[in-house]
Parts: sequence; structure tokens; C-alpha cells
Amino acid sequence: MNIKEAKQEIIHTVQAYLRKDETGAYRIPMEKQRPIFMLGVPGIGKTAIIEQVAEELNLNLVSYTITHHTRQSAIGLPYISRREYGGQEYSVTEYTMSEILAAVYDSIARSGVREGILFLDEINCVSETLSPTMLQFLQYKTFGMHHVPEGFVIVTAGNPPEYNRSVRDFDIATLDRVRLLRVDEDFGVWKEYAYRAGIHGAVLAYLEIKKDHFYRVQQEIEGKRFVTARGWEDLSRILQVYEEMKLPITEELVSEYVADREIARDFALYYELYQKYRNKYRIPEILGGSFPEDTTTILNAPFDEKLSLLSLLLDSLNRSFRRYAEDRNVYRLVFSELKSIRAMAKEGQEVRTLLRSTIEERVRRREARKRTKTLDRTEERLESLSQSLLEELERELVTQGEYSFDFLKACFEEREAERQRQIRESGDRLTNAFEFIRRTFGEGQELVLFLSELSSAYYSLQFLSEVGNDAYYKYNRYLLMQDRKTELRREIEEMLL
Repeated sequence: MNIKEAKQEIIHTVQAYLRKDETGAYRIPMEKQRPIFMLGVPGIGKTAIIEQVAEELNLNLVSYTITHHTRQSAIGLPYISRREYGGQEYSVTEYTMSEILAAVYDSIARSGVREGILFLDEINCVSETLSPTMLQFLQYKTFGMHHVPEGFVIVTAGNPPEYNRSVRDFDIATLDRVRLLRVDEDFGVWKEYAYRAGIHGAVLAYLEIKKDHFYRVQQEIEGKRFVTARGWEDLSRILQVYEEMKLPITEELVSEYVADREIARDFALYYELYQKYRNKYRIPEILGGSFPEDTTTILNAPFDEKLSLLSLLLDSLNRSFRRYAEDRNVYRLVFSELKSIRAMAKEGQEVRTLLRSTIEERVRRREARKRTKTLDRTEERLESLSQSLLEELERELVTQGEYSFDFLKACFEEREAERQRQIRESGDRLTNAFEFIRRTFGEGQELVLFLSELSSAYYSLQFLSEVGNDAYYKYNRYLLMQDRKTELRREIEEMLL
């Protein structure tokens, strides 16, 4: 299965394991809840989907890489205590609390949430001395004499032996105690994630052209050459920051993330071309409605260059669609808070005091979620932007010395009007992109590719479903009609055979 299917399977499993009967007991007793074992190639997002599952189900998450642990830290340190047996007192060995289980109890204490996920990575790389302990843990959910708290689901992960020399293959006794999910790399699924995560346009365009470079592991005489999804994502982040800082992008930099010299060199050359196309075709001018008069150069360009041009258009549009989605979420949160303030202000409470209390309460809630690790980076950014807008409104009240709710509402509406202007501008940019493609390429494969990418990208779909765009609807209907005509023609030809 791919990583998207694995995530859904884990969600279903966690929901099933945490389902209770009418008495409040778990439908599946804890000792019968088989731990999940994700076995997959490195760098495809196994850890990331566990974080997403915990966030979506509002559960605690405690994560450990098991290779960082010894037998002592896993089961606890021994100490001598005194007990009476048969009327005589004896010295016996007991163990302190497991460091891993202590972290689980600490997480419960901090959050007040008694259910969660205990995630152990690289579980098939444990040392020989720790193997019996892990077998006991997988079967009985205990480290030494200490049990995993009821309500915590165990999820583990590891790499196949061909990717990690430290791997110890699980025997049948161990495999018979886990739910094995084999996870494979899949560029199509990763691309869905990449659009949502804001992966650099050059990375997406390059991998669209050379899909076989998305994931590769090869053993050479001098060592392993490898490229992973994690490597492409991390490279994307550094490219974006380097561009902001106007720093040079070199083959050496690329090779630090893409550990295959051939692919690193190939991408570095493509990146130079990508930047050349950006300057050559003046993307901001095209999206602003100023099209080149002579399109001969574009029409005669290699297909890779045309694909890169479409990618540049999509990258610019998707950035504005991403900003639309972020601003929409921020303004919805702030609008909801303002409604609450209005209701309390009608009861005679001061608007300025209510606004300050609202800001402080949001800060407290955010810090609580950060402590329980149920706040991902996207949500944290959303919370920060919402707080900034509320504080900006507060400063406006103080500056003007006007503390009525009507004034607060007017300040918010002024900013909302600017947001609506930006939405119209984004729609116009999309319309201009369609017009440029129609004038330049007609209604051929370039338009089909452009429409296909728009229809599959997370933020463009949100924008189109919520705001709409006449040009998109027009060309989408046209292509659907063409597909239907082609299908009918094929059916007729089959009948005549």
C-alpha cells in the first residue's frame, strides 16, 4: 500500500481499538490490540503520518526511536527492595519506571487526555539484548513490570533489511503479534502531499518530467546512492530560503540532500533552466494579463520547456491560492472571536478588556496543545497569524482611543475588504493564465495538463470550489465534452469491427 492508504488504515485501526461498549470498556481488550508495524523504505513519511493521525483524532502522541534506548532505559533501572515471603523477609530486585512509559504518563498529566498513540520507530533495529524485552512489549504491552496505560495504541515502524544493515528480521513469533503494513513509495500520492506542503515548483516540475528520479536506492562499490521523498522535501525548503536570501544554488548544495551524484547534477542543471524560463517568460506579466506578442519561440520549444512554463504558472497561482486558504482560516477564527466579544459586550462588559482576554486565552490554549504535541506547524502558524490580527485590532483601538464594538467591527471590515480584493486579483490571474494558454497552445495537451494539475492540487481545488472561476468551468466542460466524443467514437468503431 502507499503512504496515503497506510494513514487511512491506521486511522481506522486506532478508532476501532479506542471504541467502547455500553459499560465504557474497550470493545477490543488491550491485550488483543495488535500493535501496528509499518515496514517501508526510508524517507516516505511514516513518522509524519503518525503525527497527522494524532492531530486529526485529537490524541496524545509520544514518539521514540527505539535504537536510542538500552535495556535499562526501556524497562527501568534495577533496585533492591525488601519483601516478606513465608514469614521471612528477603531482598528482591525491582525496577524503576521505564523512561518510555514515564513519558506517556507525563503526556497524560500535561494534557488531561487519557488516550493516545505510542509510536516507536526503527523497532526492527533493536539490539540483541533488547529483543526479548521488545517481544514481551509487543505481546503484553509492558516494559518490565510496568504496563502501557489503557487507551494508548501502539504503532511501530521500521525499514526493510536492504535499506538498513542494523535490521533484524522479525521471526514468526514476533510477526504473529503485530499488524504488518507494507508501505511503498508512490510519486502520485506524494505529489498530492507536495502541493499541500508547498514544495518548490522546480522540484515538482523536475519529478513530473523524470518520475524515476523520485525514489532510488542503489548499492555501488563506493557505497549507497540514494534519493528519497524526505530528501526532495528538505531540498525544497532550503531552495525557498536560499532564494529569499538571494544565495546561489549549486550542485554541491543539491547533492547534500540528493545523495546520488547523477541525479543531483541533473536537477542542478534543470534548476538553472527553470530560473532561466522564469525570467524569459515573465510569469508575473502573463498572469497580470500582458501576453507576449510573438509565441513562435514557445510553440517551437521542446516539450520539457513547455511543461516547465506550465509549472511556473501553476507554482505562482498555487502560492496565491495557498495564501487565500490561510487568510480565510485566519479571518474565520477572528470573526468567530469577534462574534463572542459582541455577545458579551451587549451584557455590559468592556470591549477592550474582552479583546485582551480573548488574546490571552488563545495563547494559553495554544501552549497547552504544543505541550501535548497535538499542534502541527500549519495550525501553529494559523494560531500565530490569528493572534497577530487580534493584536493589530487591539492596537488600532488604543491608537484611536475608541473602544466601542462598532469601531472594532469597522477595523475588521476594512481588512476584510482588502482580503476580498486579493481574492478577485487571484481569480483574474487564473483567468489570464487560461487566456495565455489558449492563445499560445490552443486547446491541446498543454491545456489538458494545466487543467489536470489545477484539479488535483489541494489549494487550487479549495479556491475553485469556494470562489469559482468562469474560465476554469468553461474549459473543464469543453474537455469533458471532448472526452465524451472520443469515447463515443471508440464505441462506434468497436461496433463496426
